[in-house]
Amino acid sequence: MRKRPNRRGRPGGCAIITLLCAVITFWSFFYPFNDIHPADKAPTGNFAGYEVASDLQINSSNAVLISLNDEKVLFDKDGSARIYPASMTKIMTAIVLLENLSDLNETIVMNEEMYSGIYEANAMTAGFQPNEEVSAIDLLYGLLLPSGAECAIGLAEHVAGSESDFVDLMNDKARELGMNGTHFTNATGLHDTEHYSTVWDISVLLQYALKNKTFYEIFTANRYSSQPTNPHQNSVTCYSTLFSKMDSADFDSGSILGGKTGYTNEAGQCLASLAEKDGERFILVTCGAPGDNKTQKLHIDDAFTVYTAIAAVD
Repeated sequence: MRKRPNRRGRPGGCAIITLLCAVITFWSFFYPFNDIHPADKAPTGNFAGYEVASDLQINSSNAVLISLNDEKVLFDKDGSARIYPASMTKIMTAIVLLENLSDLNETIVMNEEMYSGIYEANAMTAGFQPNEEVSAIDLLYGLLLPSGAECAIGLAEHVAGSESDFVDLMNDKARELGMNGTHFTNATGLHDTEHYSTVWDISVLLQYALKNKTFYEIFTANRYSSQPTNPHQNSVTCYSTLFSKMDSADFDSGSILGGKTGYTNEAGQCLASLAEKDGERFILVTCGAPGDNKTQKLHIDDAFTVYTAIAAVD
């Protein structure tokens, strides 16, 4: 039976509301109201495509380069082989924290137990002290810029109660993202034979993490000063382990925008980075470059080599 029109011969109020809701739902699905993130912006140049010579010589044993415009793999050197991710692990630590803690101004007490094993492993620290009260956002910068292991433990325990429970969240996220070659055992990246990944999986993780505005801001920062605390009246200044080792971030027609370095004896020198060239954005993940924290930074050399080699094609 046909519905009886209202007195003016128009659809009733409920029908109008239903129609408006449908339109709004459709519009918000295809045209979200939130601002466009810098990492998701549309190409600014006359995009035709890019390529890199497949026989390009680099120091790293594993590498994958991806164009963020179309997610095309431009360079792959044993990208699916198992590697030890070292401190590139902290990308996952950061994004799990960001998705499980709503207030980044929350205060975290760095209890002495958090430092157990960190000094013995000669792990990198940001400089926060036992019993210091630090905000979560300050620990996030300390995690990603100077690669502070104490920051990873502090954040993990604050969110999940223990590092092991936080690692469960990390592995859950890895499965959600389809990182099928990855398994985490800690939040720091310290070596463990059961703590492994692939440069391909790390590239998937980085693409995902860069869509988070807070992560993007930290990942691309050069330095950061924390809020003053009792032990540090003048704050703790965190410097990027990437930018601090570069004379310049610029290369031919482009620039490296940010990155997360890593190193262990077993992993070699590692780097997950973001760069822009000719208005387009790319991510590169490398692992297995020879050397250590005191030798030439071959992982950074590789980044410049690969990014410079990107060539536009018709």
